[in-house]
Amino acid sequence: MTWKKLLFNKKELQLIGTLNGGQSFRWMHNKDSGEWTGVFSKTVWKLKEGDDYLQYKVVGSLIKSPSGNEQNEKDNDVFGNLLQNYFRLDMNLGDYYKKWSESDELFKRACEQFYGIRMLNQEPVENLFSFICSQNNHISRISSMVEKLCTYYGEEICNHDGVTYYSFPEVEKLAQPKVERELRDLGFGYRAKFIQKSAAQIVEWGGVDWFNSLKDMKYQNARAELMKLFGIGPKVADCICLMSLNHLEALPVDTHVYQIATQNYLPHLKEKKNISEKTYAEIGNHFRSLYGDLAGWAHTVLFCADLQKFRQNVIEDPDKKKVRKKRKH
Repeated sequence: MTWKKLLFNKKELQLIGTLNGGQSFRWMHNKDSGEWTGVFSKTVWKLKEGDDYLQYKVVGSLIKSPSGNEQNEKDNDVFGNLLQNYFRLDMNLGDYYKKWSESDELFKRACEQFYGIRMLNQEPVENLFSFICSQNNHISRISSMVEKLCTYYGEEICNHDGVTYYSFPEVEKLAQPKVERELRDLGFGYRAKFIQKSAAQIVEWGGVDWFNSLKDMKYQNARAELMKLFGIGPKVADCICLMSLNHLEALPVDTHVYQIATQNYLPHLKEKKNISEKTYAEIGNHFRSLYGDLAGWAHTVLFCADLQKFRQNVIEDPDKKKVRKKRKH
């Protein structure tokens, strides 16, 4: 397929902050070409930013074409709609940024350069097992583990430029009893048991349909259901609620978010030696009172702005057309 375009305001989507900010672990950036290559919805994508549009190319897909084996113009609607949904492009982010800036001076400063940070709308199976891999881990190793899950248990999508791409596995594949031993042999450690046991629970409770039922629940109820899974604590449950179940008020609190909160909003929590259930709730509730129903999304912008790796990057402001270093907080 040739390059296609999705038109939108440049400030509505920034790929580096959105795809490289710890939400998803299957995107790679080629700095020379500016292209992003990634996998979601059993499809391999290439993305590139334009002045007022997003360029995209489908490299390969397991999605059945509505027109048969050959992809044609009608298929653009299918893949264009997938991208629209994935980046939640139906939501006018500028309106929310304005509202959040009026509520918080720190956000107002951060969003000057961290414009267009979108909350990805991910598939819950991939989202959950990716974040099980993220526990006590760093980005490169998380990405490696996620790719191992895909290579050993997913379906082959295509081979492109010497790389074979696989879909994320169905939860039924991960639920098989042998998976724990196999994953331990692949270096997953204690996470192997978490993955196999929680997958078996999900299958027992209805698979993907169970996840869909959580979308219809209130946030706190959906979170409580997720925490019944083997090895799933408050932070991972909140990640799933926020990133794939449309509970955008969910706010995952890790040590980094704790530091943002104590340094800028809740200094009395600095004396706490660990993040207790009470402290976790206080931080989440503070941001929800500050930002409202999309608190998890707003806090993600602060999270990106505060990450060391983003401070070291250089980003071009789409309006002022000049390059500048990110501000240190």
